[in-house]
Amino acid sequence: MTQDEDEPAEVEPARPGRKRDRSRDATILEAALEVLAEVGAAGLTMDLVAARAGAGKATIYRRWTSKVELVIDAVAHMKRNQVDIEHLPDTGTLRGDLLGLFKPPSIEEGERKLKIMTGLASLLSQEQALAEAANSAVVEPWAEAHLALMQRAVARGEISASADIATLSQVIPSMAAYRTLVQRKPIDLAFLVSMVDGVIVPALRNQPSGVGQGSTGRRPDPTTSPADESAPAPRRASRARTRSKP
Repeated sequence: MTQDEDEPAEVEPARPGRKRDRSRDATILEAALEVLAEVGAAGLTMDLVAARAGAGKATIYRRWTSKVELVIDAVAHMKRNQVDIEHLPDTGTLRGDLLGLFKPPSIEEGERKLKIMTGLASLLSQEQALAEAANSAVVEPWAEAHLALMQRAVARGEISASADIATLSQVIPSMAAYRTLVQRKPIDLAFLVSMVDGVIVPALRNQPSGVGQGSTGRRPDPTTSPADESAPAPRRASRARTRSKP
């Protein structure tokens, strides 16, 4: 009886006190992405990844217990490489910075990424318990970049310090994940512009309740001039009576 190629190989337990060698992790993760893009989720096996990476199957199983966990880490690796958190765009405006994160891929690279995300979605349908880990892998790298850009916008006074940037920084990355994992559509500039101009910028400009509304918390009447709004009510009534005399 032969061992199934996706069953964990018998591995020698790590010796106490020895740190696991992770120097080959990047090579293995890149190999996993290549295999996933080529053969899809159903065709991906640990044997294929090991062969592509030039590593032993036991070496891979010391780090990942299943191909789903390997693919999730591989996608996180890909996402981290797509955004350089240390060198984010700095255009002087939040809108420009957010749009500056977009780097249009070639047709081939765009198709490759879509195949990878389709493969991840297929694997997650079988392993729902790992959905949260997959969400972190796909969303968090970009959410971290969006949060850094919004914090910079707060620091220069472009948006209010009371804006809920912790939540809003998650919006575009989450919608992008939905677009690729569920709708199976690529991320393009038109999608990003619609999200920035239609959702993020208006949400950041909309002050939370009670901010800039005075001590009463009443929103100013947009049809009334600031001078009339601030004038005491009795005085306004007096002026009205004076104007009504013949």
